[in-house]
Amino acid sequence: MTAFSLEPAQLTWCEELRALAAERLRPLAETGEPGRVNRPLVAELGALGLLPRLFTSGALDLCLMRESLAYACTEAETALALQGLGAHPVHAHGTEVQRARWLPRVGDGSAVAAFALSEPGAGSDAAALTLRADPDDRTDAAAPAARDGSTGVGPARGSDPGGPHLPAPGEPADTGQGGSPTGRPGSLPDVVASGGSVGSWAGGSGGGERGGRVEGPGSRPDVVASGGSLGPWAGGPGSGESAGAWASDASSEQSTALAADPDGRSGWRLTGEKCWISNAPEADFYTVFARTTPGAGARGITAFLVPADRPGLTGTALDMLSPHPIGTLGFDAVPVTADDVLGERDRGFRVAMDTLNLFRPSVGAFAVGMAQAALDATLAHTSARDAFGGKLRDLQAVSHQVAEMALRTEAARLMVYAAATAYDTGAGDVPQRAAMAKLLATETAQYVVDRAVQLHGARALRRGHLLEHLYREVRAPRVYEGASEVQRGIIAKELYRKQDLDKEAGA
Repeated sequence: MTAFSLEPAQLTWCEELRALAAERLRPLAETGEPGRVNRPLVAELGALGLLPRLFTSGALDLCLMRESLAYACTEAETALALQGLGAHPVHAHGTEVQRARWLPRVGDGSAVAAFALSEPGAGSDAAALTLRADPDDRTDAAAPAARDGSTGVGPARGSDPGGPHLPAPGEPADTGQGGSPTGRPGSLPDVVASGGSVGSWAGGSGGGERGGRVEGPGSRPDVVASGGSLGPWAGGPGSGESAGAWASDASSEQSTALAADPDGRSGWRLTGEKCWISNAPEADFYTVFARTTPGAGARGITAFLVPADRPGLTGTALDMLSPHPIGTLGFDAVPVTADDVLGERDRGFRVAMDTLNLFRPSVGAFAVGMAQAALDATLAHTSARDAFGGKLRDLQAVSHQVAEMALRTEAARLMVYAAATAYDTGAGDVPQRAAMAKLLATETAQYVVDRAVQLHGARALRRGHLLEHLYREVRAPRVYEGASEVQRGIIAKELYRKQDLDKEAGA
């Protein structure tokens, strides 16, 4: 690839995003309840025109949005990312009916999306998921519908249709560009099929309570009183997560596999659990991955669009180190039909991996935004702090650490931009570049934030300090959407795959 740099219009757009995040989004984030979906914040992202951009922009645009928002308001960044993660499969693989029903509401912030891949026993090894889709024994199965045609969740609060709308740099407000962040068929080879999981924190047992109730830390039974809205962080055991969820090693935990059992000629019943699902248990719909063909590995998984009010769907909130709306989902013979399938039957793993290929570099962008915020705070502190007869910045031991922080942050930023550009241009090495960008950026952000805390001293550990917040926030990206260990595995597989192809070509 050629050398990479942003255009002046893109740099200006990023500055505007950072300013809006500080002025319009951070106040909403600060008034939200930790661990719950902040619907006014989501609605404001829609009013600013940022959510619609998830479906009209490329990977680089997504990275610029996430980096800029993360710099000033990590909560806004996460809310934006989870909307994209949960809705991208609908945008890229959904039917016209599915797209028409959900994408406008995701775009204006009135519907919250979630990505449900991770399970108690299938996090990093996402292809091992066991949520069953069992055939329904009825032959007249009809597509279940919400009682009133909606998800039972009222209009989002706090939306401001008159608020400023931010088109992409150099583009009209309607963002009518032809490119979209949808995946290209075959963009992620099967070599990755045994690697990273996607979009939710995956791990613990948990599972939802039966009977449409939501219980646990921060539970909100009112939200799911009659069918329960639920949503996810996806992920996997210490080595990777599903896109939008977290994953953890749950090998010692008891769990119920999520299965898609056939329900007549074109229906199934979903039975099992999902866990570490971001936006659970409050999302309005879920992209759910279930096994429709037992014993087929990655080739026996189907993606379903499941509205939150489906009978038998329940959820439990989880309390995390850095508060996020995240929980488990329980599926007790939840009905789905062919009308709910995203993409093709038994091809759902490619839907999941396609989503990861797009969002993995942007996780790196999130990390870069946090690293830059920590670096700038350190520059300000070391320039003002008196110590040993001068300023902290005058001490070589301090200034060299600051230089290293800046060096690593910029290197990570360039790798993220390069990976996003590779995706947008249809390069053949997207899986490798995406894994490299995610790995380098998230590990770099951990280092930079830790160094920033060290140079600030005890004040950085005080509750409410920027670095105290970043110190808790920066840990998770090294785990979800494919942990660092999974990324290294993907990189190595791609390198050896290319070597083998080169040998075959030269033979």
